[in-house]
Amino acid sequence: MTAPAFRLLLITDGMDATTAQRVDAALGALPAGTAAVQLRAKALDGRALTDAALLLREVTRARGAMLLVNDRVDVALAVGADGVHLPGKGLPAKAARRVCGDRLLIGASTHSLDEARMAQAGGADYVTFGPVFATPSKAAFGPPLGLERLTEVVATLALPVFALGGVDRGRARACVATGARLACIGAVLGRTDAAEVAHGSRALGAEIGLL
Repeated sequence: MTAPAFRLLLITDGMDATTAQRVDAALGALPAGTAAVQLRAKALDGRALTDAALLLREVTRARGAMLLVNDRVDVALAVGADGVHLPGKGLPAKAARRVCGDRLLIGASTHSLDEARMAQAGGADYVTFGPVFATPSKAAFGPPLGLERLTEVVATLALPVFALGGVDRGRARACVATGARLACIGAVLGRTDAAEVAHGSRALGAEIGLL
């Protein structure tokens, strides 16, 4: 597949009664096609994840945005999602490509240059790299990797690299200056209501030239 056009990857932290509304608010604050949504809801079983993905598929389609499902290639295919995002300990990109062919965009989480290289060699269309900055949600992956390592990965890979981990409005320009794109949880969809989400989405979008 060709490299994705979106420059901002908005990641959900689970799925609750307000998630679809917050996703709609976030996407509505940005030009169509500039952001994509990754449904990340590890606590949901297959049926619940499918229901959640179908709901977000309606929202993202109406907003002209791509939908990616975390980890589950089968669910992504079943709901007509645009892609699947593979966690570090999940299915390798090469194996996922054998399952879905060119029907899905494949993203991969990486936490080192070697992991990023392996994802690219395996057929991934993009990678996330992090944690770039300190953040509670990525504490299990060790200390922050920093902008220097992000710069190295961006310079080495031929596919898009999304900076992840502690990425907010104040750090956005520094990440983009390395050539990276942005991925975030807390800065946008991690906010508590739709109005705050829309404000965060617009602020981050403006900071990186989407508006």
